[in-house]
Amino acid sequence: MAASMHLEELQEPDEPQTDLATEAASSSPDLRSVLVTSVLNLEPLDVDLFRGTHHWVPVTRRLFGGQIVGQALVAAAKSVSDDVQAHSLHCYFVRAGDPKIPVLYQVDRTRDGASFSVRSVKAIQHGQPIFICQASFQRLQPSPLQHQFPMPSVPPPEQLFTHEQLIEKYLQNPNLVEKYRRGLTKMLAQEVPIEIKPVNPPDMFHREPRDPKQLFWVRARGYIGPGDMKLHCCVAAYISDYAFLGTALLPHLQHSIKFMVSLDHSMWFHAPFRSDDWMLYECESPWAGACRGLVHGRLWRRDGVLAASCAQEGVLRVQENDLKSKM
Repeated sequence: MAASMHLEELQEPDEPQTDLATEAASSSPDLRSVLVTSVLNLEPLDVDLFRGTHHWVPVTRRLFGGQIVGQALVAAAKSVSDDVQAHSLHCYFVRAGDPKIPVLYQVDRTRDGASFSVRSVKAIQHGQPIFICQASFQRLQPSPLQHQFPMPSVPPPEQLFTHEQLIEKYLQNPNLVEKYRRGLTKMLAQEVPIEIKPVNPPDMFHREPRDPKQLFWVRARGYIGPGDMKLHCCVAAYISDYAFLGTALLPHLQHSIKFMVSLDHSMWFHAPFRSDDWMLYECESPWAGACRGLVHGRLWRRDGVLAASCAQEGVLRVQENDLKSKM
């Protein structure tokens, strides 16, 4: 997606960047995140039955997978007790979603145990499931067994351009191809409820293949507050799908992509975090083939604590002329 298209020479501004409006939104309860007030705010219809609507649809005109994952986790979280927290979810996207109608979320209370509770969630449109998810919740259980990988060393978000600032820079280039100009203008007009600051963006005007890895700082727009950890997990689930599968395309920028869609999505939550604070999203793709790509991700808190891990596989298909050139 758009977050992976940037200019190499624009990695760092001449001066540290401070978005005062955004900083205010992150500190003022009066500027609540739209992810809380609208996007992840489900309408209860019956016991364990909810309705969700769509507040941002990508330029592909398909439903954003992160919204379905986040809303499904909200539905599951409403059916468990306050003393458990989400620790994992495993999802499959089984049909294309229709952005013109709401989604129904049906929760099945699969199991409540002494330590873990499991919920199954089915997302339904036109009478058919478009998405299925299992989410597991755990009561806090301290343990002396603890370890994690070290966080990558990267510039802080204050030294990097936002996604919107990068697009504005691209549009100032008089040599920008018109089809890219139209696409970037559409992206700039979208009201995406998360903020992105890429760490090492590729050069958009020289689309050379690169290693299947990318790093970017990310956070929810607006204020969420310390509040309920379940809510921050739901927001992180929404965030985790943005630009994730696109990591698998980075070694193949010479190809024209005809179709890209998620097949499944898994997530594990490790430590408390604030989804309205900057987190480093470390993404890599260890494999692609057979019209599929696999991506792994890690969300790091600014203090170096590993907050969550993600994995996803998706369909990747190239244009017909690219296929013929290989025959």
